[in-house]
Amino acid sequence: MTEPVTFSVALHNETATARLMADLALLVGPGDVITLTGDLGAGKTAAARSLIRYLAGDDALEVPSPTFTLVQGYELPPFPVMHADLYRVEDESELEEIGLSPLPDATLVLIEWPERAPSAMPKDRIDIALTHRPALGSTARAADITGYGKGAAQVARLKSLREFLDASGYMDATRKRMAGDASTRSYARLLRDDEIVILMNFPQRPDGAAMYNGKSYSAAVHLAENVKPFVAIDEGLRAQGISAPAIHHSDLDHGFLITEDFGSEGVIEGDELLGRVFLHEIDHLDGVLMLDRLDRVHRKEAMRELREQGMGVKTPGGRQHAL
Repeated sequence: MTEPVTFSVALHNETATARLMADLALLVGPGDVITLTGDLGAGKTAAARSLIRYLAGDDALEVPSPTFTLVQGYELPPFPVMHADLYRVEDESELEEIGLSPLPDATLVLIEWPERAPSAMPKDRIDIALTHRPALGSTARAADITGYGKGAAQVARLKSLREFLDASGYMDATRKRMAGDASTRSYARLLRDDEIVILMNFPQRPDGAAMYNGKSYSAAVHLAENVKPFVAIDEGLRAQGISAPAIHHSDLDHGFLITEDFGSEGVIEGDELLGRVFLHEIDHLDGVLMLDRLDRVHRKEAMRELREQGMGVKTPGGRQHAL
């Protein structure tokens, strides 16, 4: 049985709460459950509202308290979100009537006042207990975040992410959601003064079951299993004078990067390659370089030097590619 994991955060104002919830949003997804506990006025709805607005990419999105409706649903760009308030629930049997028993599939569920139906709460969840901290200011709160079951690993990762942002000097940056891809990676833009950078969350890819000659799918097709190949490829490209994003800060053990932001403009104009390589949504290691428009001599030289640096990758057919 997995032991719960807890850490605490001081939240001096609602902006700090919004940053915390944005960081958590980077690590959760459909099927996860977040419960919010605390006295009246402790900031449960404000925390839920911050997370929903972050996922929506809309700081002005109307997110009312579901105290009277009990449940409010949101079809957001990454996945659906359900926001529930159980304060007025008198019996757990009522949860079926409002769509919380069983919990909906493929939906992130936020539940205020979970103590009103304790036995109905799933074993895998993240709980955020909010309390007033008047000594820190009139709007200050403390958040005790506990992960249960699989939520324990998510809370441990949240703690590591917060430590990484603090050490990198971006704890106070504004977070803006970026669309991700079909992988386990997720991204956010960090805005600080006039600077914009990209935060990449690249968790270790689970190996999975053996499928091809005793190898898992990711091993057989050479998918990157952690952030280290990305860093090696990026540094190799930059060493060749190819425009790839600069990596400003990294935590290779946990899989967090802060990189240069190339913006949202495309890189192809007609038949010409404009010279920038975007790596943030690339999954297959043997498909990283977009070298089709580089001349053959330059390509062969780049491949030779990358191989010498140990940055070649063999495809399942045995052919080696420089990345």
